[in-house]
Amino acid sequence: MELPTLQTDLSGLIHQKVLRLMGNRFEISVVAADSQWAEKQIDASIGEIRRIEALLTTFREDSQTALINRQAGIAPVRVDREVFGLIQRSLRLSALTQGAFDITYGSIDKRLWNFDTQLTELPDPATARKLVRLINYRNVILNEAEQSVLLREPGMRIGFGGIGKGYAAEMARQLLRSAGVASGVVNAAGDLTTWGMQPDGKPWTIGIANPNARNEAFSYMNISDLAVATSGNYEKYALINGKRYSHTIDPKTGLPVTGIKSVTIICPNAEIADAMATPVMVMGVRAGLNLINQIRGLACVIVDDQDRVYTSANITIDS
Repeated sequence: MELPTLQTDLSGLIHQKVLRLMGNRFEISVVAADSQWAEKQIDASIGEIRRIEALLTTFREDSQTALINRQAGIAPVRVDREVFGLIQRSLRLSALTQGAFDITYGSIDKRLWNFDTQLTELPDPATARKLVRLINYRNVILNEAEQSVLLREPGMRIGFGGIGKGYAAEMARQLLRSAGVASGVVNAAGDLTTWGMQPDGKPWTIGIANPNARNEAFSYMNISDLAVATSGNYEKYALINGKRYSHTIDPKTGLPVTGIKSVTIICPNAEIADAMATPVMVMGVRAGLNLINQIRGLACVIVDDQDRVYTSANITIDS
């Protein structure tokens, strides 16, 4: 996803690198007077994102995620404190969203809906029911004393596709700030976190993606020390018999969600923003807004299938 994007004509004072990390386009921008120093800090943040990717990826057999998945239904796996904490927070989000966010979605990843290829027919309903049965965050057993993770059922798989980019962006931001970078943006394929101000002293201006024209914005907002994440049905989808099927899957049914084109979450933490965007899509407009309105520090913008715009009680969008 290309948007949100930075809107500034002061790029001479903003040092930036764009590269592919975690399978996505990352843009890391810092405001600094010394270009060599800025480049060194950006490189350190890139190293941090790559470190996190190595821990969380399901595409490397030696990652801790892959090891947990291989031992599903067999034995608990001792993991780093960092991975244990991320799983722990993920399970809390699952409880908060009544399962609309669930890292055990991996049991249907690729085998049921593969949006990286051209789908030509709907998946077999019996297969969908069988695989959805394995999606249950309550079957992730954590042992605090042993710092271990057990997937109770054979065939269960976890994945961090709904929270990993946000977590990496948040950790990169923290690293840059601790190194003395007073202002910048980490943009993880449109899920971004900001801190400080632009070189002219104004807040960062970002665009909220237009779900009908992915490289355009339908509204802008000025933010600082906030994160923004968007989930939309325009990012990945399949056209089957003339109908668009979103890549966002309801964990309870194994089928694509309907009714919402995009959800944008605004909050102080990139990990939470990333993790909350998808479950709001799954829950629907009314339930999603009701949840967000109950959580202090969170805001959201929803565009439904009829292009109606809804916002949480704490923000107003001017189109």
